Amino acid sequence: MGPLPGRVPIAIRQTTQAKRVERGIAFANLSEIEHRPIPPVERRRRFLVAVGQHAGLITVGCIFLAPFIFVVLTAVMTTNQAVTPKIWPHPFQWSNYAQVFHRIPFLLYAWNTVQIAGLSTLGVVLSCVPVAYALARMRWRGRQFSFVLVLATIMLPIQVTIVPLYVIWVRVHQIGHFTPLILPNFLGDAFSIFLLRQFFLTIPEELSDAARVDGATHWQIMTRVIVPLAKPAIAAVALFQFLYSWNDLFLPLLFLGNNKHAWTLTLALSQFSARHGVEWNLTMAASVLFMLPVIVLFFLAQRVFVEGVTLTGVKG
Repeated sequence: MGPLPGRVPIAIRQTTQAKRVERGIAFANLSEIEHRPIPPVERRRRFLVAVGQHAGLITVGCIFLAPFIFVVLTAVMTTNQAVTPKIWPHPFQWSNYAQVFHRIPFLLYAWNTVQIAGLSTLGVVLSCVPVAYALARMRWRGRQFSFVLVLATIMLPIQVTIVPLYVIWVRVHQIGHFTPLILPNFLGDAFSIFLLRQFFLTIPEELSDAARVDGATHWQIMTRVIVPLAKPAIAAVALFQFLYSWNDLFLPLLFLGNNKHAWTLTLALSQFSARHGVEWNLTMAASVLFMLPVIVLFFLAQRVFVEGVTLTGVKG
């Protein structure tokens, strides 16, 4: 029997209905499989595995938090109680934090540290992004050799280059100033270049090709296409550099040791511990004040930082 005018053939209609019935049966079987109850033995095993995993993670977390908790509790103890085996302070002496501000110009040292860490971070980001883009997205002779040469500088210990650097800064009369701690960061950092390059390689080439077809230059592609997509990696690099500059003691001690007005918090904390070593409560209070800005910064940038670290290095 042929199809009626303007109608679908009967054979095709029957085949379509049969397919729909088969799909309905398949979906019904799938729903039965999904809603099938889990056996009690398997449920108990999953529960015990989850409890074991969480217990292990909580134990490891407590081990890592124990020193920090000890510092925080000791910071609010009295001078006599800080040298005893007691763990819980009684009474809480919150005036220890005020004593730190009276003993040293803490705000001045904090401002110096913020200037050095902030400008160093800015210099690393501005200098490393173009180099990483050139090594990841541009085609030029000697690119791989240059990348290997950049990685080779990571293997050089700081003791190899510190003497020539110190002689250079002495000859230009910059000892006791912030310049030796800030200016070298505007010349690039090998680890940051490597981290950014690995992230840039994960960005599809089609985006750059589409921008190039529209007449965009390499600078426009980098600033308008690559950089907006690489914000997590750039944030991770910036946080790494900020933490490094904030915690650095060796370079400020070498270049700023004679100028007390230019000291950073690490230098001030070192000198504070040397002068008030027996007053452990004040030393711990100064340590808490030193760690507090970094902890707040990490929690504010935690999501972007973790995303940048996990997404970097997917493609080599």
